[in-house]
Amino acid sequence: MAKRMLSEAEGYELLQKYGVPTPRFKIVTSPEEASKAASACGYPVVMKIISPQIVHKSDAGGVVVGISCADEAKKAFTKIVESAKEYNPDAEIKGVIVEEMAKPGLELILGGKTDPAFGKVITFGMGGTLVELMKDVTLRIIPVQECEIRSMVHEIKAYPLISGYRGMKPKDEETLVTIISGVARFFEENPQVVEFDINPLRLYESGACAVDARVIIDDEYRPPVRKERTHVPPEYFTPRSVAVIGASSDPTKMGFAVLHNLLHFPGQIYPVNNKRTEVQGLKSYPTVTSIPNPVDLAVITVPAVQVPKVMQECGEKGIPLVVVITAGFKETGAEGKVLEDRMLEIARSYNIRIIGPNCLGMIVPPRGLDTTYVHESPNPGSIAFVSQSGAIINTVVDWSLKQDIGFSAVFSVGNQADLDFLDYLTFVGQDKSTRAIILYIEQLTDGREFMEIVREVAKKKPVVAIKSGSSQKGQKAASSHTGSLSGSYEVYMEAFREAGVIPVRALRGAFEVAELCASPSGYPKGRRAIVITNAGGFAVLSSDYAEMYGVDLIDLPPEILEELNQILPDYWSHANPLDLLGDASEKRFEQVFDILARHSDLWDIAFVVGFPNLVLDSADFAKQIITFTEKTNNLVVGTLLGGECMDAGKKILKEHNVPNFDELEQTFKVVGRVVWQRCRARSIGLP
Repeated sequence: MAKRMLSEAEGYELLQKYGVPTPRFKIVTSPEEASKAASACGYPVVMKIISPQIVHKSDAGGVVVGISCADEAKKAFTKIVESAKEYNPDAEIKGVIVEEMAKPGLELILGGKTDPAFGKVITFGMGGTLVELMKDVTLRIIPVQECEIRSMVHEIKAYPLISGYRGMKPKDEETLVTIISGVARFFEENPQVVEFDINPLRLYESGACAVDARVIIDDEYRPPVRKERTHVPPEYFTPRSVAVIGASSDPTKMGFAVLHNLLHFPGQIYPVNNKRTEVQGLKSYPTVTSIPNPVDLAVITVPAVQVPKVMQECGEKGIPLVVVITAGFKETGAEGKVLEDRMLEIARSYNIRIIGPNCLGMIVPPRGLDTTYVHESPNPGSIAFVSQSGAIINTVVDWSLKQDIGFSAVFSVGNQADLDFLDYLTFVGQDKSTRAIILYIEQLTDGREFMEIVREVAKKKPVVAIKSGSSQKGQKAASSHTGSLSGSYEVYMEAFREAGVIPVRALRGAFEVAELCASPSGYPKGRRAIVITNAGGFAVLSSDYAEMYGVDLIDLPPEILEELNQILPDYWSHANPLDLLGDASEKRFEQVFDILARHSDLWDIAFVVGFPNLVLDSADFAKQIITFTEKTNNLVVGTLLGGECMDAGKKILKEHNVPNFDELEQTFKVVGRVVWQRCRARSIGLP
């Protein structure tokens, strides 16, 4: 059997090589051996069952502690074996381990697992029998540096128990860091170790001891082989001519919808239909090879069984890029995979690159290119959207039209037989029309390469990601504590954070974050903030939301207070948030903005919150906010609250790419998410 669990003794011996302190121990197979081993280890001792089929020993009655004499050791051996057989009659009993009973201490857990996308991951947190209940853990993707190990230690909620809590003496944090570093090396340097737990690791005021170790070996494990990647010229995604193979005049056909959406494309369009000479008012050709002019892009909508033949013709025509909308490939099973492999083999023989198959296609609105069958093409804009779900693209595009959100590019990745997430990410990362990127991710095949590429992209442009699959429903029972504590979703979240990607949970939130980061000011430089409003109630709520979402409202220094006192009524708030009172006009806001702009070095973010009244015209108010943004390089965020009377101001802010929100808490939630990620990114060396 390739996958097996080492005995606790074998695990101890392996960990000792990396400086992990363990108890003295001996394996026994009879009551008599147990009494001798107990005396040799020194009382008191603990005895535990050794069985590959029994993971949670305590649940099986397979652990006896506090054994203080030879007679107790004999009785404990018999009790442990009988309890284990009753718990699982089919379990293989390999013996009982007798070990020195470590003194009580703070119980922690160190674990590792091998994630299918990102490889080896290390977990640290509060341990003991309640580890799954408490779930106070943090994780990192290996390799991990000492600074990140220290960050892990400080991140858990129970860190005060390590540093010293309510008169308790601090625990040996330096030894803990050394042990975690050694365990990380152990996991990295032993590729056949695919999962492990040290639970508990008891930490003392001086020193520590690994009381239990579970190590899972897979002798057949091989790290995934990295895909050989060939550069895709960016001009492939901005063609001058497009052929639609399977073009149709029948509104019920996919070929109709695709050609219909291409009718506004400014380049050449060539319908291919072997039964008609004209399709949707355009001259049609029986095959792609019969088109007399060069073709930069082909969109295939014919049935899957016909695709290899059509791909052959595209190769003969010298077409560099093909979008295969058609489904019916590897997503359908073995026969579909054979068909997809044949299609890919033909494409490679002609150096054709493929988008799809089983995809919605691509849209490049600034070029007027739409190869999809969405109901209505989206507007041009500055946000790129790359998705593993065609249905989500359909929904998002329809929603974007009502929200006046535009796109620089939209890619549906489909089966990723050839081009994949990373190819599209590389393109939009270099695309001058793109100011922010949104990814909808279901599963990555090479998470480490993704991290390498997206980290470089995120240095230049904000990358926002939604990862589906956070639910644990339907997942198999984990083979260890670590497997249940650090699921795939948590590993993706950590990968995003390490690579500078901003993780969000909702589509609306993704676009709010992207629009915020795509504004002229870009990322906020830090978390120092000021709030300027004309409503006392919203000032109080702003303070609450700022604290809730990790935004720091600064104290106004005396020199700024003095300047503000000279222009504001005596009864203004005299603090941050700056409540300019309900009778504040555009002029009052303008004067305050001028003062704050001159002191831009003291803050990073300005929240401007306004509500409708007869004194404040929303359009003039918005113009003052825009002028404010022009006087500072810091991030200015609007929150124009109210109904239709504020629409004119909202429209003006939208036209000038100044972020604005309709709800106050959402403002701080979105900004707080960006601030948290950017501050963490800087802590690990990202700009």
